[in-house]
Amino acid sequence: MSVHIKPLGDRVLIEPSASETKTASGIIIPDSAKEKPQKGSVVAVGNGTKDEPLTVKVGDLVLYGKYAGTELNLDGKNYLIMRESDILAII
Repeated sequence: MSVHIKPLGDRVLIEPSASETKTASGIIIPDSAKEKPQKGSVVAVGNGTKDEPLTVKVGDLVLYGKYAGTELNLDGKNYLIMRESDILAII
């Protein structure tokens, strides 16, 4: 995957995972009721800061807060760009 964007500083570009379309019992969830995903894959990382290098790397699967980051649409795909401090965990 080639993304033509390079995050600056301690920012990370994440491709969110697809949201659930069915419940465990088989009920189909309409678009209006879908939860915003809180898991995604790291696509690009910045260089970090002088005092604090980045922990995550490209390809890591991460968890982040529900309202973290800024939504971007590049080449028809949705991404989130956020600070590394908004990432809660690496899976």
